[in-house]
Amino acid sequence: MKKLLILIILFISVPVFASGTHRVLHVVDGDTLRIDYNGKPEKVRLIGIDTPESGYNNKTIRDSERTHEDIDSIIKKGRLAADFVKSLVKIGDFIRLEFDAQERDRYGRLLAYVFLKDGRMLNDMIVRSGYASVMTIPPNVKYASLFRKSYRYAREKKIGLWER
Repeated sequence: MKKLLILIILFISVPVFASGTHRVLHVVDGDTLRIDYNGKPEKVRLIGIDTPESGYNNKTIRDSERTHEDIDSIIKKGRLAADFVKSLVKIGDFIRLEFDAQERDRYGRLLAYVFLKDGRMLNDMIVRSGYASVMTIPPNVKYASLFRKSYRYAREKKIGLWER
């Protein structure tokens, strides 16, 4: 009887997760994924967080000017953040998206909170592990207080990019 109950619970819970999920095609960087979204490849920008750039581009230059940090250091940190995300999310994994007030940004990317199969929110895991800063852009503010708390935790514990 106990085994039957476990099988029924598994049978019921797996389709619920699978029905609203999307397959990961590629980890672009620390805060962007490429997924199969309803049969079409799409980029997903993780809401509420910002990781350093992992390549040379205009944003890397702006970040260097703003922080007075050299470009090579920014790119190195960006690659560490991307590697951290790749340790959590593999090609072929299924994720669930949760949207906030806006579904897309000005570049056409999906804006979402990403949940892993085990229910953990990827956005928060990245911040709490010290690989992202909080970047709140209204009206997408649903988890802003959670991200601020996780950011403080990572900075206080000196973990991830903050350990240096």
